[in-house]
Amino acid sequence: MRKHLFDSDQGVYPFQQKPKEVRGKKLTKEAEIRAAIEAAFDVQEIEIVNESSRHAGHSGDDGSGESHFAMRLRAPELAGLSRVARHRAVHKALGAPLVASIHALSLDLG
Repeated sequence: MRKHLFDSDQGVYPFQQKPKEVRGKKLTKEAEIRAAIEAAFDVQEIEIVNESSRHAGHSGDDGSGESHFAMRLRAPELAGLSRVARHRAVHKALGAPLVASIHALSLDLG
């Protein structure tokens, strides 16, 4: 199941997110994704893989090495939701600025 962030109901998000910092250090996008998801859900299982190197030089590669991700998430809040509702819940948890800063996010949700 692959979901590209530009395939949303509202189209491409028109803004970019400034990198978040903790104690003066820039968080990686992977760390930002993990923090947002863990704050929003009772995570039973999470795996986030940065697949950006597989897309180097392709459309959507911004050169940051943080443009393409895959995430496997298991959380009770997602149980019973339709596939579309699960994707919307994850996008809401991530927030529009973070979603806009990622070119592609493959989601395996349950």
